[in-house]
Amino acid sequence: MAAFGWKLHGDGKSLAPGEVVRPDERLTWGRTTGLGAQHVVSMIGACFVAPVLMGLDPNLAVMASGVATILFLLITRGRIPSYLGSSLSFIGVAAVIKTQGGDAATLTGALLVVGAVLFLCGAVVRALGARVIHTVLPPVVTGAVVMLIGFNLAPVTAGTYWPQDQWTALLTMLFTGFAVVVLRGFWSRIAIFLGLAFGYLVSWLLDRVFGKIHSPAGGTESVDHWRLDLSGVADAHWVGLPTFHAPGFSLSAVLVALPVVIALIAENAGHVKAVGEMTGDPLDDKLGTAIMADGAATMLSTSAGGPATTTYAENIGVMAATRVYSTAAYWCAAGFAILFGLCPKFGAVVAAIPGGVLGGITVILYGMIGLLGAQIWVRSRVDLSNPLHLVPVAAGLIVGIGDVSLSLTDNFRLSGIALGTLIVVIGYHALRALAPAHMKQQPPLSAADNPGYDRGRTEGS
Repeated sequence: MAAFGWKLHGDGKSLAPGEVVRPDERLTWGRTTGLGAQHVVSMIGACFVAPVLMGLDPNLAVMASGVATILFLLITRGRIPSYLGSSLSFIGVAAVIKTQGGDAATLTGALLVVGAVLFLCGAVVRALGARVIHTVLPPVVTGAVVMLIGFNLAPVTAGTYWPQDQWTALLTMLFTGFAVVVLRGFWSRIAIFLGLAFGYLVSWLLDRVFGKIHSPAGGTESVDHWRLDLSGVADAHWVGLPTFHAPGFSLSAVLVALPVVIALIAENAGHVKAVGEMTGDPLDDKLGTAIMADGAATMLSTSAGGPATTTYAENIGVMAATRVYSTAAYWCAAGFAILFGLCPKFGAVVAAIPGGVLGGITVILYGMIGLLGAQIWVRSRVDLSNPLHLVPVAAGLIVGIGDVSLSLTDNFRLSGIALGTLIVVIGYHALRALAPAHMKQQPPLSAADNPGYDRGRTEGS
């Protein structure tokens, strides 16, 4: 299927119960544009939170997400409906690089290298088939890495955001949890966005009622400050380009960021699998291409100073709710995102998110990222009573979450996410090579009698 040339589905106006609009179809352009706007709203909370937490320009991030989505749709030739937003998996990496003295350029340079490695991994999968993923990165490994990436972030919330305004953080956390669990349909898909809006309102009300708060501002010493400072919004222009910067490169920063490749591969595999099941069109033959496209999009974004990109579950939820999988809607969404990126005032509103609000949001967000790892274990029926699984996972999680470090030279050390990932990956494969046969009874997903993801032809066939 080509990236363009959508067929009008029926009359383009109405859908019968259970009817599906396929990726190569569309509704009327008015309805398609509306669906594109809905996709932007669904991703906007997480897509803007990520760059703010990493110290990057949110306007550039949303613009880059639009460009990245267009690139993804072109590379996959419009077969995989997907929106590429700012990856949350690198928030912990950003915090570590900052403590090492790195700046935004150092971070984006490390993420650019990750994008290149992800692209190469996609090329390997394209050539060898999806089974290679499960040979090198079985579910026990990917689950552990995703978990330590999320839980490694706990000190950021506890030490930086929550202390800025504990009561706003608590109220925001409670409301966001309510929105995720109680709200239905589309509203539950934008729970993060609703939590941000609620936190904004609470901060504004508390400023009006109680005046300034005396607390750490941005992790600094305690001072008197407004919870919600909108002075930057008034000074921002309505139209203008975001702030670009060239990437810088540091070996230590790259080594901290590289383990996240495992999480990105797992995210892409899950996305492709989910979309294939929803559309009834198995996409295992396109998994390598999707990973390559994500890698290329990440390289493009970070080369201009933006964040790494990844497929967004929020947008999968919108597709599942509407049963409209038309890639035309994603082209419209990408166009809206680029226009948002050209509005500095909009970015200033995002950048003004109070620390207490971020504290409440990140308590849930970081925990959810970590528990996605547990979800991988549950879905894949990983047996943690098996010492072959338990030992490398237990060691890697404690090292990653506790930010344990290993000094290799006077100027270089591995710690946290990077060291924890190495322990899980290398430890698992080394122990598997030495383990007795009864610990390896379950066949790997690459075995001929275990279909795994690629149940059909490979991309090279």
